Amino acid sequence: MNKLPEQPAILLLEDGTVFHGLAAGKVGTATGEIAFNTGMTGYQEIFTDPSYYGQIVVMATAHIGNYGTHTEEIESDSMKIAGLVTKKFSANFSREGGEMSLQNYLERDEKVGIRDVDTRALIRHIRNKGAMNAIVSSEETNINKLKTLLAEVPSMVGLELSSRVTCSEPFEMGDPEGHCKVAVLDLGVKKNILRCLCDVGCKLRVFPMNSSREEMEAWSPDAYMISNGPGDPSAMPNTIQLVKEIIDLDKPVFGICLGHQVIALSQGAKTEKMFNGHRGINHPIKNLSTGKSEITSQNHGFVVNRDSIEEQSDMYITHVHLNDNTIAGLALKSKPVFSVQYHPEASAGPHDSRYLFLDFIKNIKESKQNLTI
Repeated sequence: MNKLPEQPAILLLEDGTVFHGLAAGKVGTATGEIAFNTGMTGYQEIFTDPSYYGQIVVMATAHIGNYGTHTEEIESDSMKIAGLVTKKFSANFSREGGEMSLQNYLERDEKVGIRDVDTRALIRHIRNKGAMNAIVSSEETNINKLKTLLAEVPSMVGLELSSRVTCSEPFEMGDPEGHCKVAVLDLGVKKNILRCLCDVGCKLRVFPMNSSREEMEAWSPDAYMISNGPGDPSAMPNTIQLVKEIIDLDKPVFGICLGHQVIALSQGAKTEKMFNGHRGINHPIKNLSTGKSEITSQNHGFVVNRDSIEEQSDMYITHVHLNDNTIAGLALKSKPVFSVQYHPEASAGPHDSRYLFLDFIKNIKESKQNLTI
């Protein structure tokens, strides 16, 4: 039987609300923006998703850790969440192929958590009050000291975080003889986006976010993928300019999540912070072209401003979120460029939106065909 740390732990929110519990993971202190995820499966994928960098994640599902962890279910090389909040946290796991307990996984990556919290009450509070910063500690229980530390945590608004999770050097993936060469701008890319591109026959070269258009074009790609990532998209002027230059090449471009937002900003639209973000695997989306609905995986706290899109003559809305009518997909009329706010590569699921990778391939093949005519 694995044992959990028994130290008391405290979760303090920016508005002064306090929740008490016990330590999980590493004994220590963590700060960041608090966010909740409603997914009932896939916690390992969530915790290793670079888009969660700088966030303390509250899991709405009551039981976390039951099925342990597996090396094939990671979205990056380490946990990217700032901290974890759960109700029931399992020290032991039961699963064919499971390799490590979640407790050991958190300890390995030095991530601080708190368990035995009334997460239902916490999530209701966040939903009513909106996004805010928080601090979790199992080493300091003095509320006044925690308030002092929390006051120093920067707001997510205006915070650029992709530079902390992008790759340091270009690398390649996929079939060397792949029929489509795709340059990926890594703003915090999930491994499963790369896997999905490889599965549809792409040869990939993944570039750090500070790469230049000339460096990327020197590889002679057929198309570009602008990846997901963390932080405020409006705080990335150099990346926005780079994406504008990429789109001006008239090659196919596909953007996901942060990539979707950066594409919109590069074309003159605006983004805004949401009162509460969308984070879960059950978000309903409507494809305005087909009229069909999709259940999707989402993870974002910013969104493209609808009014700013309606002011753009060359940009149109392709998908909408059925819960709040926020923009979930965009495309350009004059170029083979499209993007979505959600995650079509979703792992562990759902897979309703995987067709978007095939749409991207279709754009690439049509573009290559036009070049040979």
